[in-house]
Amino acid sequence: PEFLDKYDTYCRSEWKNKTKTVHMNMKFIRKVFNDAISMDKVEVKDNPFLKYKLKTEKTQRTFLNEDELTAFANFGCTPGTRMELHQDMFVFASYTGGLRVSDILQLKWKNLDKTNINFTIRKTGSQISIRVPDKAMAIIKKYKPAKTNPEHYIFPMFKNGLDENDLRLMDREISGATAYINKNLKTIAEGVELGKHVSFHISRHTFATRALRKGISIDKLSKLMGHSAIRETQVYAKIVNEELDKAMEAFND
Repeated sequence: PEFLDKYDTYCRSEWKNKTKTVHMNMKFIRKVFNDAISMDKVEVKDNPFLKYKLKTEKTQRTFLNEDELTAFANFGCTPGTRMELHQDMFVFASYTGGLRVSDILQLKWKNLDKTNINFTIRKTGSQISIRVPDKAMAIIKKYKPAKTNPEHYIFPMFKNGLDENDLRLMDREISGATAYINKNLKTIAEGVELGKHVSFHISRHTFATRALRKGISIDKLSKLMGHSAIRETQVYAKIVNEELDKAMEAFND
């Protein structure tokens, strides 16, 4: 426990990590201990996490409402540029399950049938099939060549033929692409004057809140988003309920 406290301090002071990042690092170390215990490499009594509590903080999830998403999608990017591609990827995710950027970057034409995309979620390893709404399908058609190669990427951010089994390589490629995408999304958000800090992950929150407002149930939304536990999805239900509560305050006037 003493070492974990020192490591916590080190992450914050030397690397300027926020609580969420430190929490993720600690969860990884905790998993190593749990695996070691299950393999009888470490005794339960020697697990430092019995005396160390992971620190958390309440985070505010930013999302775009319908008008903001429409304004974002209609921002006039120069056709054929990377900025237009990044805009399309964001809007696509906002309509299609709130896919993570790591999954969208690796979508290939073989993952698409006439109506659905079928793939394995990078983060959890679970398989999922999502029906593509009309607006999202229209975006895909923009990037569909006359003759498609099943192994080529739908959204052309990566060079085709990457060794996806090289996890270090893929982490570097995804990290670099994400930074580039977020930079352009910020520019678009400023151009539309949203007044919100927009990163690609906001598309995930946007999809979730839109889905709940349209009547999709929590259990179905949880499956669409590939959540490992329904409590992850319930966070969005609280957001929507808070909005409804604020709307009801109008009756107090």
